[in-house]
Amino acid sequence: MSIAIIAIIVFALLFDFLNGIHDSSNIVATMISSRSFSPRVALGVTAVAEFSGPFIFGVAVAKTIGNEIVNPEAITPQVLLAALLAAIIWNLLTWYLGFPSSSSHALIGGFIGAVVVGAGWQTIRLEGIEKVLIALFTSPIIGLVFGYFITRLIFFLCRNATPRVNWIFKRGQILTGVALALTHGANDAQKTMGMITLALLIGGYLKEFVVPIWVIVSCAGMIGLGTSIGGWRLIRTLGAKFYKIRPVDGFSSQLASVLVILGNSILGGPVSTTQIVSTSIMGVGAAERANKVRWGVAGEIGTAWILTIPATALVAAGIYWLLLFIFPKL
Repeated sequence: MSIAIIAIIVFALLFDFLNGIHDSSNIVATMISSRSFSPRVALGVTAVAEFSGPFIFGVAVAKTIGNEIVNPEAITPQVLLAALLAAIIWNLLTWYLGFPSSSSHALIGGFIGAVVVGAGWQTIRLEGIEKVLIALFTSPIIGLVFGYFITRLIFFLCRNATPRVNWIFKRGQILTGVALALTHGANDAQKTMGMITLALLIGGYLKEFVVPIWVIVSCAGMIGLGTSIGGWRLIRTLGAKFYKIRPVDGFSSQLASVLVILGNSILGGPVSTTQIVSTSIMGVGAAERANKVRWGVAGEIGTAWILTIPATALVAAGIYWLLLFIFPKL
C-alpha cells in the first residue's frame, strides 16, 4: 500500500478519534447533568454502543460521502488529505474553545473546498450535495420540533404523576442513551469509512465502492475510543449552559435525537449529532417555557454552525495548494 494511502487512513482514523471526543458530549451531557449516571459509566456504556452502531444499521451514510458527492475520478490523495486535515484543525480549535460545532460540517466543508480547488466545480454531483445539505440543515429544525412536542406529550401523560416519576426518566435514559450512541456510531463513524474506502478505490485497492469489514471495525473502534475519553469542555456547554437539565429533559431530548439521527442513518443522510442534540435540548426547554432556554448561548453555537462549512472549505483549499507544492506527485 502506498505511503499516500496509508497517510490518508491514519489521518482519517485520527479525525474519527477526535470526532468521538468532540461528540461524546452530545450523547452523555444530559445523562450526566441530570445526575442519571456518573460520567465514567455514561462514557463507557456510550463507547460500547458507538462501536456497535455501524454493524446494526449498515453503511448507507458511507456510500453517500464516498460515492455521491463528487466524481471519484476527480479525487486525488491531496484532495482527501486536505479535507481531513482541515476538519481535524477545525475540530481541535472548537474543542479547545468548548464550542460544540459540527464535525460533519467540518468534513463536508473540507471535502468540498479541496475538490473545487483541485478539480473544479464540474466534478461536484449536485444531487449528492443537495442530499447532504438537506440532511444537515433540516435535521436540527426537526430535532427542535421533536424535542418540543415529545416533551409536551410527556407532560400531558404525567400530569397527575408524583415526583417518583423522575426515577422512571432516570432509568429510561439507559435505553435512550444507548439508542442515541448506537445511532451516532451508525452515522458519524460512517463519514470516515466513506473517506477511507474512497482512498482505497482511487489507489486501485478496490474495484468498486464497497466498504471493507476492516474499515468498519477500525472506524467504529476509533470513534468508540474517542468517546470513552470524552470532551469535558463540551459536556459542560451542552449539559449546563442552556438551562438546568432534569431527568425528564434528558430523556425527552435523547428520544427526539434518536428518532432524527436514526431516520437519516437509514436513508443515508449525513447529519450533525451536535446540532440535533443541541436543538432538541432547546426544544425540550421551550416546551416548559421559552425563557427557560439561554438563547444567547444557542446563538453563539449557531454562529459556529454557520461558519464551519465555509471556514473549513477555505482551510482545505489552502492546505491542498500547500500539499500540491510540497508533494506534487503524492
